[in-house]
Amino acid sequence: MENGHDGVRQLRYLPAVGAPYGVEVLDFAALRAMDSQRRRALPQRPDFHVLALVGSGAGGHEADFRGYRLREGSVVWIRPGMVHRWSDVDTCDGPLVLFRPAFLAGFTAAEAAVPAGWELDPPRLELALLAAGHLRREHEAVVTAPALASEGLLSHLLAALLLRVLPAGGGVEGAVPSGGRHAEVFRAYRAAVEEHFAEWHQVRAYARALGYDVRTLTRAVRAATGTGAKAFLDQRVLLEAKRVLAHTDVPVGACARRLGFLDVGNFVAFFRRQVGVPPGEWRGAQ
Repeated sequence: MENGHDGVRQLRYLPAVGAPYGVEVLDFAALRAMDSQRRRALPQRPDFHVLALVGSGAGGHEADFRGYRLREGSVVWIRPGMVHRWSDVDTCDGPLVLFRPAFLAGFTAAEAAVPAGWELDPPRLELALLAAGHLRREHEAVVTAPALASEGLLSHLLAALLLRVLPAGGGVEGAVPSGGRHAEVFRAYRAAVEEHFAEWHQVRAYARALGYDVRTLTRAVRAATGTGAKAFLDQRVLLEAKRVLAHTDVPVGACARRLGFLDVGNFVAFFRRQVGVPPGEWRGAQ
């Protein structure tokens, strides 16, 4: 599937000079300094992860048609492919960790169903900032003293930071159970949906590919998300449809074909069923 969106700035990962390992640590002040034209306030779609902690200040962020108010203790996790913008971070301070998907592939594939934003209480925020500070010091060592560099250490410190900030169990909408049979099946299904949602619109196609029956997938997805396997798949297709409609001038028919609908009428009926209005009307309201 073509992922480029005409009205969205595509961000590619460019590592800091001398830092070849696919992770680096900035802060909001550095983001503002690098972006004097305030392009951060326009829609953008990175091909890497951005994990941000707000240690002080207040502002706003938008990700995939949902707005988040930022304040002390806010966490933002932008995953590759999300369309987002920093609507207001002029007074925010705190670390931003950028990393390639492959840097912690197994971990992030397992845990990245959390929402794009949530809150930490003061004790957890303090520990998270300490973990981010340790990661930043090690990253700086990679750049300034390559002989001290350790990819394994950077990987472990990033994993520790993610474990510190991730919401537990069902505490935040979208959080994923950390273990068990259902969690394993759900993670496999979610990864397959992400790869094939523009080709396969029926759960039975995923069941065949993964070696499970449809009932097993449905039970696993319901345990992890509270919704069924077909609803989960439909929501992923709908999200991509909204991204295309909101951020490009691609005609509705071409959008339908991009998402695997051979008949535009079927796409219009699908969109209306999910949203309540046809795609053209929804686009006009954005």
